[in-house]
Formats: sequence, C-alpha cells, structure tokens
Amino acid sequence: MVKREEWIKRRFAFDLPVWMFPNVVERLRGTPARLEDRVRYLGPDVLTRKLHGSWSIQENAGHLGDVEELWRARLDDFEKGLEALTPADMSNARSRAAEHNARSLDDVLESFRRERTDFVRRLEGCDEEMVLRAAHHPRLDTAMRVIDLAFFAAEHDDHHLARITELVHAASL
Repeated sequence: MVKREEWIKRRFAFDLPVWMFPNVVERLRGTPARLEDRVRYLGPDVLTRKLHGSWSIQENAGHLGDVEELWRARLDDFEKGLEALTPADMSNARSRAAEHNARSLDDVLESFRRERTDFVRRLEGCDEEMVLRAAHHPRLDTAMRVIDLAFFAAEHDDHHLARITELVHAASL
C-alpha cells in the first residue's frame, strides 16, 4: 500500500477554476455519510484501539468534527474581508482534550454531521465574488480563496478517512 503523506508536510496548488466549487462542496457534503459508512459496524474495541500511540479510529472521526470550528472561523475571516486567515492549532489541543474514545460513536458522528451541514449551508450561500475572495493562509504562507478553503477541508477529510481505513485494515490482521 502507498504510504500517505503527513498532513503537516502536504503542499497544495490552489488553482481550481470557480466552476469546480459546486463539486468540492458536494465532496464536503458527502463526508459524514462516507465516515458513517466506514465506521458504523465496527465494534468499540476496534474503534478505540490506538496503534503505536496514534489516534484511534474514533479519535480521527472526532477530530473531523473538532476542526469544523476552524473552517467556520476561516469562512468568517473571508466574510469580514480580513487579510489573513485564522491559524490552526497545530497541537490539536481540542481533539486531544475531547476524549472522543469515551463518547458514543453516535454522538461523534451526529456532532460531525451537524457541524458539517452548517458549513456546507454557508458555502452554498456564497456567490462567485465570495468564492474567489482571497486571504493569506498562515502555515502554508500563500493566498487561499474560499474555493481553496473548501478544497483544503475536503482534502483534510480524505486524509483522515484514509487513516481510518489504514486502522481498519490493521485491526483485521
């Protein structure tokens, strides 16, 4: 299997044409269903197992819900016309403190779906001018547009879904 790149090491070419925005929003809309499909029938022992000190499947799922706050904050930044976007907490303090393994899977999934539905609703309200509005992304040190924020969030989703799949495979060995 091909090894995934660490999220922090990833670089992005933010060059999607505006007509791709609805497609990217659909990717975001579909993540809760893809996540639910991937984890719904796993037992608690598999969901909460940590492999080599890394996050468990349920912690990865909970983290997706946790970062919705960042996506909303950055969309707020664009709406306010700020020059720079809210930086991410690269220590993931919120996810580390959340104790996602102690929560019910249903709670983790429902929380993420609720937060994501709100984010998608806000994106759907963006006109073309807003979709192309740009601000500086602090970690990547580059300009990011609203369409790029949506793409970045979708890539982050897929990064964690791929990690969850790795953990599912490891549990079956």
